[in-house]
Amino acid sequence: MKDLEKMFKALADKNRIRIIKLLQRRPMCVCELAYILGVTQPAVSRHLKKLGAAGLVASAQDGFWTNYHLRKADGYAGRLLKDLQGRLDDDTDIVRDAGKIKHVNRTELCRCKRKERRYGRKK
Repeated sequence: MKDLEKMFKALADKNRIRIIKLLQRRPMCVCELAYILGVTQPAVSRHLKKLGAAGLVASAQDGFWTNYHLRKADGYAGRLLKDLQGRLDDDTDIVRDAGKIKHVNRTELCRCKRKERRYGRKK
């Protein structure tokens, strides 16, 4: 029962559902997710932590990046992720996110973020 409660709490946020829908398309790093969602990287990290604690998301190191992906889950999590796969594809935010994912260049995003940290944010 506790695992089920964790999953539902993790999915009780619009941005976390958007993250799940994005990760259904391909693994992504925090900077890509932040850019597409239009939120800060720390906010995305907090969302990913909750999704990970619920057993829905995992990560793998790939050189410079940490890629997040959906877990190959069984039980409640597996059924829930499978059910979510074909849903919400006509939602306005999900459609917009799907359009943005095609134009995301993680190398360029990370380069811009490093410059912002070094020289201060653009105003």
